Amino acid sequence: MLGLGTWENTDGDQCARSVETALETGYRHVDTAQAYGNEADVGAGIERADVDREEIFLATKVWISQLAHDDVIESTERSLDKLGVDSVDLLYVHWPARAYDPEETLAAFAELRDRGLIDRIGVSNFEPHHVDRAREVLDGPIFANQIEMHPLLQQDELREYAAETDLNLVAYSPLARGQVFEVPELTEIAETHGVSEAQVSLAWLREKEVTAIPKATSEGHITDNWASLDLELTDGEIERIDAIDRTDRRVDPDFGPDSW
Repeated sequence: MLGLGTWENTDGDQCARSVETALETGYRHVDTAQAYGNEADVGAGIERADVDREEIFLATKVWISQLAHDDVIESTERSLDKLGVDSVDLLYVHWPARAYDPEETLAAFAELRDRGLIDRIGVSNFEPHHVDRAREVLDGPIFANQIEMHPLLQQDELREYAAETDLNLVAYSPLARGQVFEVPELTEIAETHGVSEAQVSLAWLREKEVTAIPKATSEGHITDNWASLDLELTDGEIERIDAIDRTDRRVDPDFGPDSW
């Protein structure tokens, strides 16, 4: 339950190298988006890695300016060309904003699925009422909701909703853009285990049955994040992290969901 995020990884060679390194380290989930401007570089990294495409779970997202029906189709076809693949495993609506219209947008997603260009439909930054509406109009399941989540933004309501409705959660910014390194509870737990605060945050997310997709560019950070899979937190440590009473949202654009 760990993938590689690529947000802000815009140096072409660095992005390709980080994807290649992650895949050869053991990662099999790679996440990108049209808005990141690096789909071609992600594709280059996949091509360079000594890992079969069939083993990789590849996800991208349609940006808010491309959510009209025809724009969804055309922009996704361009994304596939940039990535150098015939299909992606998961395509997200990046935000329920601007050009997003549930009926029109999701009809295009369903068409892409029926054509075999995408395998699963996902949403990102959706609140429960957005997901409910999407399910009303979509012919088929919604696989995942990608949201900001970390020990400083624990998303209790969305986690409860996901558990009740068989919806996978994927956590972006799982390290709170570096803020987890400044949380005393996480530092003390990390010191107990001889690991980094990043590993503690990622292990906590795994305990919550959430797939984290931390961005990492250096080999050191890529391998450190991967090592979180070997970290087992105690019940007491999990409860201590659960008790962190903060709501530090690191991503909050002016077009965010109206229920915030």
